[in-house]
Amino acid sequence: MSEGGHIRLLPADVANKIAAGEVVERPASVLKEILENAIDAGASQIDVEAVAGGTRLVSVSDNGSGMNRDDALLSIERHATSKIHTAADIEHIHTLGFRGEALAAISSVSRFRIRTRCHDELAGTELVVSGGKLLDVKDAGCPPGTILEIRDLFFNLPARRKFLRSPQTETTHIRQMFLLQALAWPAVGMSLTLDGRKSWALAPGATPLERIRELFGQALIDGLRPLEQGRGDIKLSGYVSLPALTRGDRTEQYVFVNGRPASAPVIGYAINEAFHSLIPAGRHPYIFMYLDLEPGLVDVNVHPTKKEVRFRRSSDVRDAIIGAIRNALAKSGAAFVAGQTPIPEPVPPMPAAVTPLLKIDDLPASRVFSYPRLPPIEPRPVTVESRAAQKPGDVVKAAPKAPWTWCRVVGQINGLYVLLETEDGFVVMDPHAAHERVLFEKLLNAVEHGQVESQGLLVPETVELQPRDALYVRKNIELIKTLGVGVSEFGGDTFVVDALPRGMDGLGIKDMLIDVARHLETLGERGSHSRWREEAIAQAACKAAVKARDRLSLSEVEQLVIALASAEMPYTCPHGRPTLIYTSFRELDRKFGRE
Repeated sequence: MSEGGHIRLLPADVANKIAAGEVVERPASVLKEILENAIDAGASQIDVEAVAGGTRLVSVSDNGSGMNRDDALLSIERHATSKIHTAADIEHIHTLGFRGEALAAISSVSRFRIRTRCHDELAGTELVVSGGKLLDVKDAGCPPGTILEIRDLFFNLPARRKFLRSPQTETTHIRQMFLLQALAWPAVGMSLTLDGRKSWALAPGATPLERIRELFGQALIDGLRPLEQGRGDIKLSGYVSLPALTRGDRTEQYVFVNGRPASAPVIGYAINEAFHSLIPAGRHPYIFMYLDLEPGLVDVNVHPTKKEVRFRRSSDVRDAIIGAIRNALAKSGAAFVAGQTPIPEPVPPMPAAVTPLLKIDDLPASRVFSYPRLPPIEPRPVTVESRAAQKPGDVVKAAPKAPWTWCRVVGQINGLYVLLETEDGFVVMDPHAAHERVLFEKLLNAVEHGQVESQGLLVPETVELQPRDALYVRKNIELIKTLGVGVSEFGGDTFVVDALPRGMDGLGIKDMLIDVARHLETLGERGSHSRWREEAIAQAACKAAVKARDRLSLSEVEQLVIALASAEMPYTCPHGRPTLIYTSFRELDRKFGRE
């Protein structure tokens, strides 16, 4: 180093502007930091106002604990915070904010004013800051809590201001940030005013479901199922959509970790894993997930804007999420349409409310079978060759958790789809997709209980894999054998397969092993095992299921309906196609102008 050196301490205003580059990306990120401070202050009501997408004004008022004059002055200094005191506190963060950078960074790139008062004080304090320079400090009359006004964001950084989008785009980001925090803290009353117009006014003391209803409407609520899982130090709650209700992107997946809108790679993986074989590729469910963990089990200090967290026991989090979603999607006695209350008692075969007004004389009579009427029976596999028909008039048994209370087979249309009448609407069933689901669950159950039967190949097949794929297959041969696949090493990167699970002959053996290797590499042993197993069984079920143009007798259709009603996931085939499409009588009435 030359004499005198080149390293210097940066002036405070320069350091604050650099920090602002990390903390303050756009007006929505300003709103995020201030909302988090208000929630940390114990506010039960927060009111937000934004003008011109927040570029001209972002104002947030709360009824939290407020600050005295000394704390207000310290709040605009870098690394000044009440949230942590020692390095050890970083490992057990209970609050949303903790770095002490937000207000210092925001005030350095805006015209900033704060008015704040503690509940036990008669007068409050007002600070005025412009571009990081404190202009005024004085007593002020204000309600208990804090009112922050941020005007002309980036007025002193023209280059940064040019990177802001149009006011309409910035307004969209403001709305999204407000929505995230409103979902994260449903018990807090919140309002949002945009350019002088009230956008949202959310009541305090709401439950998560009530807050979702306020923000998204009842139509979405009808397609959600509750999440609930407790696994040691991990508690999970929230709501997830049925497989029939999906989107083409993940924008409607909201995850909150200890009240913080955040995510982690393991969360996305677990959601995908839970919905694997339930929805088509490229589709994503709606999800509102609240994860509560002991603060010491989650590291929130891994991202500049705290958007991402890291779990100390990620495998436990993964298993909790997969289990909660699978349990939520499995039938729990609810009616076919989420949100309806199940009918606990048997109903008459044809309630008067749905008796046809016009009788068509030449329509063949179809039997009505009710759920539940007799003690449940175990679900049975259905095949086209099955001829075990009941006698006319027999009551058909079904599991008590059937998607409907009673059901009548009306007929078959287009030589394929089966039309069913239920207590509150009608259902169109795809027999092929329905049969796939029934066979899939039967085969999957056999594998999970160690009852899978292997079938030897007449001619063993030799498969040569790429070195990377071969490595993962070689390390997990015993795992693959538990699935009923007879595989052994032949030397180098070559393997011999001499047996497959019964009913799975016809699968491409090389592709199957490569697929196993890929999942073992990217998803981990447990997830890969489960996922490949389900994919292989789904293919076998598809090959064995009834084909689109197979003719079915009434008895066969009834047997299929019973077996589908007894399935754990009756609404889609293993590949995600719907097995049932439901239309309510209310929807029919609306379409015919009867409402």
